[in-house]
Amino acid sequence: MHQRLLFILLFLPHLLNAQTLHVAPTDSAVHLDGLLTEGIWQRAAVATGFIQNFPNDTAPAYNDTQVRMTFDATHLYVSVVCFDKNPEKRFIASSLKRDFEWDQNDNFTVYLDPFGDRINGFTFNVTPYGVEREGQMFNGERVASEWDNKWRSAVKVLPDRWQAEMAIPFKSFRYRKGAAWFLMNFARHDLKNNQRSNWRRVPIAYRPSALAFADTVRFSRPLPDPGPNVSLIPYVSSRYSDDLGDPGDLGGKRTFKQGIGFDAKIGVTPSLNLDLTVNPDFSNVEADQQVTNLSRFEIFYPERRQFFIENQDLFASFGFEQNRPFFSRRIGISYDTTTSVIVQNPLLYGARLSGKIGKDWRVGLLNTQTASQPDKGITGQNYTMAVLQRQIFGRSNISAILVNRQGIGALPDSMRYTRLAGLEYKLQTDDNRWSGKLFYTRAFRAAQPGEARNGVDIDQDAYTHGATLSYTSRNLTLTWTHEYVGQQYKINDVGFVNRRGFWRVLPELETTFYVPGNRKLISHGPFTDLMLIRNKDGRLTDREWNVGYNLQFRSTAEGGLGYYAYYTYLFFPYDPTNSDGRELPEGSGFATRGCFGYFNTDKRKLLNASVEGYAGGYFNGQNTSFTAQLQYRFQPYGALSVYSEYNNIRLPEPYKSAQYLLVGPRLDVTFSRKLFWSTTVQVNSQTDNTLLNTRLQWRYAPVSDLFVVYQENYFPGSLTSKNRALVLKLSYWFNV
Repeated sequence: MHQRLLFILLFLPHLLNAQTLHVAPTDSAVHLDGLLTEGIWQRAAVATGFIQNFPNDTAPAYNDTQVRMTFDATHLYVSVVCFDKNPEKRFIASSLKRDFEWDQNDNFTVYLDPFGDRINGFTFNVTPYGVEREGQMFNGERVASEWDNKWRSAVKVLPDRWQAEMAIPFKSFRYRKGAAWFLMNFARHDLKNNQRSNWRRVPIAYRPSALAFADTVRFSRPLPDPGPNVSLIPYVSSRYSDDLGDPGDLGGKRTFKQGIGFDAKIGVTPSLNLDLTVNPDFSNVEADQQVTNLSRFEIFYPERRQFFIENQDLFASFGFEQNRPFFSRRIGISYDTTTSVIVQNPLLYGARLSGKIGKDWRVGLLNTQTASQPDKGITGQNYTMAVLQRQIFGRSNISAILVNRQGIGALPDSMRYTRLAGLEYKLQTDDNRWSGKLFYTRAFRAAQPGEARNGVDIDQDAYTHGATLSYTSRNLTLTWTHEYVGQQYKINDVGFVNRRGFWRVLPELETTFYVPGNRKLISHGPFTDLMLIRNKDGRLTDREWNVGYNLQFRSTAEGGLGYYAYYTYLFFPYDPTNSDGRELPEGSGFATRGCFGYFNTDKRKLLNASVEGYAGGYFNGQNTSFTAQLQYRFQPYGALSVYSEYNNIRLPEPYKSAQYLLVGPRLDVTFSRKLFWSTTVQVNSQTDNTLLNTRLQWRYAPVSDLFVVYQENYFPGSLTSKNRALVLKLSYWFNV
């Protein structure tokens, strides 16, 4: 009773102030200078009284934040005043580069849900250094920061506060025609005081971006129709490459290529967008972070190409992370029959239609075509994916998908295809406590050579299904996952499945105890998970049990320790070092156990570090594995970091032991908010390769860039060059 009364007394001022924010139009121009001297800012309603999301979601924010809004015929304007009781402490900034990491920077964020579905939206962020970030929101709280669009901001730092003005064109985001209200929330990441706060309270168990807790913002008159929304982004590029071959080769192969192409964004309706790309060039995309490969199965690398990242919740979120019916990185990868090497194949065009149709329906249609190269035995491939999604039961939705890969051309395999059809139900309750999904996907493909059916349907087991259900509360997260993948579910020319013919179940439990009165500790608690994998005959092939304890400190440091007990049954011969050593025999089983741990230091410090590792059993031997990253920020102009991974695998004779070292120093320099330079070196002893990648980016106009990229691969010992490439790419964003 006393606790309930205390809660009411604490929140009574906020409950009395919890009124809809009303936004009036401006009667004069808003000059973006961060000074907030315009009369409209003096008259505008104020969104204030921010409540902590972390570390104590029952307390007001330590630093006050005030937000005001207005609009005119073309823009939505947001101003914010972020008061600062500790100006002697420096702001935390990773760099001046656009699209910063949210949790590594002091910043203010606008969360915008124009359709009121509490699932999809947009976000716009700004730091005290004037660095901008924007993103598309999906799944109710997730943010894809790779989404780019035009908008402007200005920041002013004063002795007791920092303040900003943001001008967001109505053409930059989608909303229903004649909209008179949005769902919105505002967040402030006061990292130097290790606090996250929201205008409308978001419980500590959820991210500040959770749209389930957004509130209504009403406009005094319907927002204007943004009108025709057509953007054209042409590019020109030049690429020089030199393939030197192995040492002792008589000569390499030098090529020089020039390219021209464009992207286009067309607003078909205020809520439906058409994206086009013709002869796209992805040479400016950063290289993948290498890893030491100790897996028996294919390793998953995320998509980095801009065209395929936008609207990823429609096209890339079906299934599970290791069981995806559509994986866009398959597009543009082909097998060169003349060299027996996997090579990149040019993408001729791509088209993507996505967005809202009506109140509860979303649609997505993606089509791409790759080139035919008969001299290399490469058949052009057409990839199509169609999605239709219906919102039901509040924030949940049900989706139908179709995927088709079809060979195009005159080569013998041009008529081969892979097709998939599936249904998925995604659960999200209004209070965010329950979430999950249920899916079924079936594959259809043309018979391959040697797969004459002869009365046997090769596709009889070509399906997968799975489900996950998660309950999240202040102190408890409980998740159940299971899936089945058929033996004939062969989709790795369009999707990603790292193994087939198995059942998997995975229960997970994590408990968190918060200690508000403790000056050192924020929270602590145990966790455990158990994964069981059985083949179709019911035989246990994998068992992984982890149990441990997490600690989270007020300094932003965190750590944990745990114990593991694994069992692995080999259904094919395998060398645990992945180095062509003697293989363990098929049919053998191995029970192992050991310990693991991790620790991350205070990320607010200029010098910070993170380390994790395990030591214990590994198949029929032992492995000691550590990964570590050390970073020094010379903020706000960048950082120097070193990533390293070490594995010491010790197997009994006659099996091979191995020591692998992967070292990756990286230098990021942001000379200004428009000029960025990054250099990465990755030395990998397992692949006997050293990679150098250096990239200069000049954003000379909004969303318009000049890239200069140089990449070279070396033999680690002698540093003899294997191959090198230099790329120049220039793009410009036109609003038509």
